[in-house]
Amino acid sequence: MTDKLVECVPNISEGRNLAVVAECVNAVASVDGVKVLHFTSDYDHNRSVITFAGSPEGVTEAAVRLCKKASELIDLTKHSGEHPRMGAVDVCPFIAVKNVSADEIVEIAKTAGRRIYEEAGIPVYLYEKASTASHRQNLADVRRGQFEGLPEKTKQPEWQPDFGNGYHETAGITIVGAREFLIAFNIELDTDDVEIAKKIAKTIRFSSGGYPCVKALGLMLHETNTAQVSINFTDYKTTSLYTVVDKVRGEAEKYGTTVKCTELIGLSPMKALIDCAEHYLKIKDFDYNNQVFENHLL
Repeated sequence: MTDKLVECVPNISEGRNLAVVAECVNAVASVDGVKVLHFTSDYDHNRSVITFAGSPEGVTEAAVRLCKKASELIDLTKHSGEHPRMGAVDVCPFIAVKNVSADEIVEIAKTAGRRIYEEAGIPVYLYEKASTASHRQNLADVRRGQFEGLPEKTKQPEWQPDFGNGYHETAGITIVGAREFLIAFNIELDTDDVEIAKKIAKTIRFSSGGYPCVKALGLMLHETNTAQVSINFTDYKTTSLYTVVDKVRGEAEKYGTTVKCTELIGLSPMKALIDCAEHYLKIKDFDYNNQVFENHLL
Protein backbone atom coordinates (compact mmCIF):
# COMPACT_ATOMS: atom_id res chain seq x y z
CA MET A 1 0.00 0.00 0.00
CA THR A 2 2.21 2.80 1.30
CA ASP A 3 4.88 3.58 3.85
CA LYS A 4 2.33 5.71 5.70
CA LEU A 5 -0.85 3.86 6.52
CA VAL A 6 -4.09 5.38 7.81
CA GLU A 7 -7.38 3.69 8.68
CA CYS A 8 -10.77 5.38 8.31
CA VAL A 9 -13.99 3.99 9.78
CA PRO A 10 -16.99 6.07 8.69
CA ASN A 11 -20.49 5.21 9.88
CA ILE A 12 -23.27 6.01 7.41
CA SER A 13 -26.94 6.42 8.30
CA GLU A 14 -28.25 3.61 6.11
CA GLY A 15 -28.45 -0.05 7.01
CA ARG A 16 -31.61 -1.20 5.25
CA ASN A 17 -31.28 -0.23 1.61
CA LEU A 18 -28.28 -2.35 0.69
CA ALA A 19 -28.12 -0.89 -2.82
CA VAL A 20 -27.40 2.51 -1.27
CA VAL A 21 -24.78 0.96 1.03
CA ALA A 22 -23.13 -0.69 -1.98
CA GLU A 23 -22.91 2.63 -3.83
CA CYS A 24 -21.29 4.24 -0.80
CA VAL A 25 -18.78 1.39 -0.50
CA ASN A 26 -18.03 1.66 -4.21
CA ALA A 27 -17.33 5.38 -3.83
CA VAL A 28 -14.59 4.49 -1.34
CA ALA A 29 -13.25 1.63 -3.44
CA SER A 30 -12.98 3.91 -6.48
CA VAL A 31 -9.88 5.60 -5.03
CA ASP A 32 -6.58 4.11 -6.20
CA GLY A 33 -4.43 2.81 -3.37
CA VAL A 34 -7.31 2.57 -0.90
CA LYS A 35 -8.50 -0.85 0.22
CA VAL A 36 -11.94 -1.54 1.67
CA LEU A 37 -11.20 -3.91 4.53
CA HIS A 38 -14.72 -4.57 5.76
CA PHE A 39 -18.27 -3.24 5.82
CA THR A 40 -21.32 -4.28 7.76
CA SER A 41 -24.94 -3.11 7.97
CA ASP A 42 -27.49 -3.30 10.77
CA TYR A 43 -31.21 -3.10 9.99
CA ASP A 44 -32.43 -2.00 13.43
CA HIS A 45 -29.66 0.56 13.90
CA ASN A 46 -30.24 1.58 10.25
CA ARG A 47 -26.52 2.17 10.04
CA SER A 48 -23.50 0.76 8.23
CA VAL A 49 -19.84 0.80 9.17
CA ILE A 50 -17.20 0.89 6.43
CA THR A 51 -13.55 0.23 7.23
CA PHE A 52 -10.85 1.18 4.74
CA ALA A 53 -7.14 1.98 4.75
CA GLY A 54 -4.50 3.56 2.57
CA SER A 55 -2.21 6.54 2.27
CA PRO A 56 -3.16 9.81 3.99
CA GLU A 57 -4.03 11.34 0.63
CA GLY A 58 -5.99 8.27 -0.45
CA VAL A 59 -8.15 7.91 2.64
CA THR A 60 -8.86 11.66 2.62
CA GLU A 61 -10.05 11.48 -0.98
CA ALA A 62 -12.13 8.38 -0.23
CA ALA A 63 -13.81 10.07 2.74
CA VAL A 64 -14.73 13.07 0.59
CA ARG A 65 -16.13 10.88 -2.19
CA LEU A 66 -18.13 8.91 0.38
CA CYS A 67 -19.67 12.09 1.78
CA LYS A 68 -20.60 13.29 -1.70
CA LYS A 69 -22.29 10.01 -2.53
CA ALA A 70 -24.04 9.73 0.84
CA SER A 71 -25.44 13.26 0.54
CA GLU A 72 -26.95 12.28 -2.83
CA LEU A 73 -28.54 9.05 -1.58
CA ILE A 74 -29.39 9.47 2.13
CA ASP A 75 -32.14 11.80 3.36
CA LEU A 76 -32.17 12.09 7.13
CA THR A 77 -35.61 13.72 7.11
CA LYS A 78 -36.86 10.24 6.18
CA HIS A 79 -34.45 8.25 8.34
CA SER A 80 -35.18 6.41 11.57
CA GLY A 81 -33.19 3.86 13.53
CA GLU A 82 -32.15 2.80 16.99
CA HIS A 83 -28.66 4.34 16.82
CA PRO A 84 -28.17 8.08 17.41
CA ARG A 85 -27.12 10.00 14.28
CA MET A 86 -26.48 13.55 13.12
CA GLY A 87 -25.32 13.11 9.54
CA ALA A 88 -25.75 10.99 6.41
CA VAL A 89 -22.11 10.17 7.06
CA ASP A 90 -22.56 10.43 10.79
CA VAL A 91 -19.02 10.03 12.05
CA CYS A 92 -15.76 9.78 10.13
CA PRO A 93 -12.74 9.00 12.32
CA PHE A 94 -9.14 8.63 11.13
CA ILE A 95 -6.70 6.32 12.91
CA ALA A 96 -2.91 6.21 12.55
CA VAL A 97 -1.72 2.70 11.69
CA LYS A 98 1.85 2.97 10.44
CA ASN A 99 4.44 5.77 10.27
CA VAL A 100 1.88 8.48 11.03
CA SER A 101 2.28 10.71 14.08
CA ALA A 102 -0.45 11.99 16.38
CA ASP A 103 -0.05 15.49 14.94
CA GLU A 104 -0.25 14.18 11.38
CA ILE A 105 -3.47 12.26 11.97
CA VAL A 106 -5.07 15.40 13.40
CA GLU A 107 -4.06 17.36 10.30
CA ILE A 108 -5.45 14.59 8.08
CA ALA A 109 -8.79 14.83 9.91
CA LYS A 110 -8.84 18.62 9.57
CA THR A 111 -7.98 18.47 5.88
CA ALA A 112 -10.72 15.93 5.30
CA GLY A 113 -13.21 18.01 7.27
CA ARG A 114 -12.43 21.13 5.27
CA ARG A 115 -12.74 19.28 1.96
CA ILE A 116 -16.00 17.58 2.99
CA TYR A 117 -17.54 21.01 3.48
CA GLU A 118 -15.97 22.63 0.42
CA GLU A 119 -16.63 19.75 -1.99
CA ALA A 120 -19.67 17.93 -0.58
CA GLY A 121 -21.39 20.94 0.98
CA ILE A 122 -21.80 19.23 4.35
CA PRO A 123 -20.77 21.23 7.47
CA VAL A 124 -18.37 19.45 9.82
CA TYR A 125 -17.71 19.19 13.53
CA LEU A 126 -14.25 18.05 14.64
CA TYR A 127 -14.04 15.69 17.62
CA GLU A 128 -11.65 13.69 19.84
CA LYS A 129 -8.00 14.56 19.16
CA ALA A 130 -8.95 16.90 16.31
CA SER A 131 -11.45 18.86 18.41
CA THR A 132 -11.15 22.64 18.63
CA ALA A 133 -12.70 22.95 22.10
CA SER A 134 -12.97 20.73 25.18
CA HIS A 135 -16.77 20.40 24.89
CA ARG A 136 -16.33 18.91 21.41
CA GLN A 137 -14.01 16.06 22.34
CA ASN A 138 -16.66 13.50 23.33
CA LEU A 139 -18.67 12.16 20.39
CA ALA A 140 -21.83 11.76 22.48
CA ASP A 141 -21.71 15.45 23.46
CA VAL A 142 -21.21 16.55 19.87
CA ARG A 143 -24.06 14.36 18.59
CA ARG A 144 -26.48 15.24 21.39
CA GLY A 145 -29.78 16.40 19.92
CA GLN A 146 -29.14 14.37 16.76
CA PHE A 147 -30.22 15.52 13.29
CA GLU A 148 -33.58 16.79 14.50
CA GLY A 149 -31.90 19.12 16.99
CA LEU A 150 -29.59 20.82 14.48
CA PRO A 151 -31.84 23.83 13.70
CA GLU A 152 -31.57 24.98 17.33
CA LYS A 153 -28.10 23.61 18.09
CA THR A 154 -26.40 25.41 15.21
CA LYS A 155 -27.85 28.74 16.39
CA GLN A 156 -25.74 28.50 19.54
CA PRO A 157 -22.31 30.18 19.23
CA GLU A 158 -20.58 27.28 21.01
CA TRP A 159 -22.00 24.82 18.47
CA GLN A 160 -21.14 26.51 15.20
CA PRO A 161 -19.58 23.92 12.85
CA ASP A 162 -15.80 23.93 12.51
CA PHE A 163 -16.25 24.02 8.75
CA GLY A 164 -19.31 25.61 7.16
CA ASN A 165 -22.42 27.17 8.62
CA GLY A 166 -25.69 25.70 9.79
CA TYR A 167 -26.36 22.21 8.50
CA HIS A 168 -27.17 20.36 5.27
CA GLU A 169 -30.97 20.04 4.97
CA THR A 170 -30.92 16.31 4.27
CA ALA A 171 -27.36 15.19 5.12
CA GLY A 172 -27.02 17.02 8.45
CA ILE A 173 -23.51 17.48 9.82
CA THR A 174 -20.61 15.03 9.57
CA ILE A 175 -18.46 14.57 12.68
CA VAL A 176 -14.80 14.10 11.70
CA GLY A 177 -12.03 13.19 14.11
CA ALA A 178 -8.73 11.58 14.94
CA ARG A 179 -8.73 8.79 17.51
CA GLU A 180 -7.19 5.52 18.64
CA PHE A 181 -8.48 2.10 17.59
CA LEU A 182 -12.06 1.63 18.76
CA ILE A 183 -13.83 -1.70 19.13
CA ALA A 184 -17.58 -1.67 18.52
CA PHE A 185 -19.09 -4.62 20.32
CA ASN A 186 -22.73 -5.53 20.96
CA ILE A 187 -24.19 -7.90 23.52
CA GLU A 188 -27.68 -9.29 22.91
CA LEU A 189 -29.69 -10.31 25.95
CA ASP A 190 -32.20 -13.16 26.05
CA THR A 191 -35.05 -10.76 26.78
CA ASP A 192 -37.31 -8.27 25.02
CA ASP A 193 -37.14 -5.82 27.93
CA VAL A 194 -35.06 -2.90 26.69
CA GLU A 195 -35.11 -1.31 30.15
CA ILE A 196 -32.83 -4.12 31.36
CA ALA A 197 -30.36 -3.33 28.58
CA LYS A 198 -30.49 0.38 29.45
CA LYS A 199 -29.83 -0.33 33.15
CA ILE A 200 -26.88 -2.60 32.31
CA ALA A 201 -25.47 -0.02 29.88
CA LYS A 202 -25.60 2.59 32.64
CA THR A 203 -23.74 0.24 34.97
CA ILE A 204 -20.81 -0.35 32.59
CA ARG A 205 -20.30 3.00 30.85
CA PHE A 206 -17.69 5.33 32.27
CA SER A 207 -19.87 8.46 32.16
CA SER A 208 -22.25 6.81 34.64
CA GLY A 209 -19.52 5.54 36.96
CA GLY A 210 -18.60 2.37 35.11
CA TYR A 211 -15.43 1.25 33.37
CA PRO A 212 -12.86 3.64 31.89
CA CYS A 213 -12.85 3.88 28.08
CA VAL A 214 -16.29 2.25 27.80
CA LYS A 215 -19.35 3.84 26.21
CA ALA A 216 -22.66 1.99 26.15
CA LEU A 217 -26.33 2.29 25.23
CA GLY A 218 -29.31 0.02 25.76
CA LEU A 219 -31.20 -0.49 22.49
CA MET A 220 -34.06 -2.56 21.11
CA LEU A 221 -33.61 -4.80 18.06
CA HIS A 222 -37.15 -4.86 16.69
CA GLU A 223 -36.33 -7.30 13.91
CA THR A 224 -35.55 -10.04 16.46
CA ASN A 225 -37.44 -8.55 19.44
CA THR A 226 -34.20 -8.58 21.45
CA ALA A 227 -32.72 -6.08 23.90
CA GLN A 228 -29.11 -5.15 23.15
CA VAL A 229 -26.27 -3.49 25.04
CA SER A 230 -24.32 -1.59 22.37
CA ILE A 231 -20.73 -0.86 23.47
CA ASN A 232 -17.73 1.10 22.25
CA PHE A 233 -14.32 0.28 23.74
CA THR A 234 -12.15 3.35 23.14
CA ASP A 235 -9.10 1.63 24.65
CA TYR A 236 -9.31 -2.15 25.06
CA LYS A 237 -5.94 -2.16 26.87
CA THR A 238 -7.48 -0.13 29.69
CA THR A 239 -10.75 -2.09 29.89
CA SER A 240 -10.83 -5.45 28.16
CA LEU A 241 -13.72 -7.02 26.28
CA TYR A 242 -13.89 -9.95 28.70
CA THR A 243 -14.11 -7.65 31.73
CA VAL A 244 -17.25 -6.06 30.34
CA VAL A 245 -18.76 -9.29 29.01
CA ASP A 246 -18.36 -10.89 32.43
CA LYS A 247 -19.96 -7.87 34.08
CA VAL A 248 -22.88 -7.80 31.65
CA ARG A 249 -23.42 -11.53 32.16
CA GLY A 250 -23.53 -11.03 35.92
CA GLU A 251 -25.89 -8.04 35.70
CA ALA A 252 -28.17 -9.92 33.29
CA GLU A 253 -28.49 -12.77 35.78
CA LYS A 254 -29.61 -10.29 38.44
CA TYR A 255 -32.53 -9.38 36.17
CA GLY A 256 -33.38 -12.99 35.42
CA THR A 257 -31.93 -13.19 31.94
CA THR A 258 -28.72 -14.23 30.17
CA VAL A 259 -26.35 -13.18 27.40
CA LYS A 260 -27.81 -14.60 24.19
CA CYS A 261 -24.85 -13.76 21.93
CA THR A 262 -22.26 -11.09 21.20
CA GLU A 263 -21.40 -9.26 17.98
CA LEU A 264 -18.24 -7.59 16.72
CA ILE A 265 -18.92 -4.63 14.43
CA GLY A 266 -16.16 -3.97 11.94
CA LEU A 267 -12.60 -4.88 12.77
CA SER A 268 -10.68 -5.49 15.99
CA PRO A 269 -6.98 -5.69 16.80
CA MET A 270 -6.06 -9.37 17.17
CA LYS A 271 -4.58 -8.71 20.62
CA ALA A 272 -8.00 -7.77 22.01
CA LEU A 273 -9.42 -11.15 20.99
CA ILE A 274 -6.33 -13.08 22.09
CA ASP A 275 -6.67 -11.44 25.51
CA CYS A 276 -10.18 -12.92 25.73
CA ALA A 277 -8.93 -16.36 24.74
CA GLU A 278 -6.18 -16.19 27.35
CA HIS A 279 -8.68 -15.14 30.02
CA TYR A 280 -11.34 -17.76 29.33
CA LEU A 281 -8.94 -20.61 28.58
CA LYS A 282 -6.83 -19.71 31.64
CA ILE A 283 -3.62 -20.38 29.72
CA LYS A 284 -0.65 -20.63 32.07
CA ASP A 285 2.37 -18.40 31.31
CA PHE A 286 0.95 -17.37 27.93
CA ASP A 287 3.36 -15.34 25.75
CA TYR A 288 1.40 -13.44 23.09
CA ASN A 289 4.42 -12.37 21.06
CA ASN A 290 5.97 -15.83 20.81
CA GLN A 291 3.03 -18.24 21.02
CA VAL A 292 0.70 -16.77 18.39
CA PHE A 293 1.57 -18.24 15.00
CA GLU A 294 0.66 -15.15 12.98
CA ASN A 295 3.18 -13.04 14.91
CA HIS A 296 5.97 -15.04 13.31
CA LEU A 297 4.83 -14.43 9.73
CA LEU A 298 6.86 -11.97 7.67
